[in-house]
Amino acid sequence: MDFLTTVLLLLVGAGGGVALANALRKRSGITNVQRDSVLLLERIEKVFKVVMAEGYFSEIYNYQDQKKILYVLNDPKKAMVIAKSKVLVGFDFAKVRFRAPDNGEKKLIIDAFPQPEVLSIDTNYKFYDIQAGILNHFSGDDYTQILDEAKQAMNERALQSDLPKIANNQIQYMMYQLANSMGWQLQLPEAEQRQLEALKAKAEEQPSAPAQLPSGQ
Repeated sequence: MDFLTTVLLLLVGAGGGVALANALRKRSGITNVQRDSVLLLERIEKVFKVVMAEGYFSEIYNYQDQKKILYVLNDPKKAMVIAKSKVLVGFDFAKVRFRAPDNGEKKLIIDAFPQPEVLSIDTNYKFYDIQAGILNHFSGDDYTQILDEAKQAMNERALQSDLPKIANNQIQYMMYQLANSMGWQLQLPEAEQRQLEALKAKAEEQPSAPAQLPSGQ
């Protein structure tokens, strides 16, 4: 047996062994999957953000991209995403501007108070009805864009809901009760002060009931 024949027999034997091993692995249902992850901490920031309202949303987001082949034939790709989100709305107290009166009176004067904002969106996405075109296929960037657009739509929907109004009522009344418990007066900007007076009047109408704000006012 010459050298070339020996090498051919070894290659054939090795190939047969690999094929046999793959067949046995498929039959036994054993797979070897390895996953590695690396956690990188980029930075830590000190914040003073307070959550005052929490809402749950469901949204169906339809994505469609049209692409023409040879400037004539349409080659669309589309996908439907169902998103379920928990949205937290509150305030960034780093934006609050307040001062105490010069005469030493026990009064907290707030000159500027921030608007309620979406502090976080925890979303679960599921893709349905994914249809790629003949040449217009989905890429990783496409999926990233779809998720970003769906999250932005959820953010806008949350800001258009009653969540900001509820959060605003909650924070005003909470600050009023906190200042009142310490013997201080709270003075908000004019528009917010009128809202607070309305909330106080409504709360005083039902003194026996626990202090609870109406959700839509």
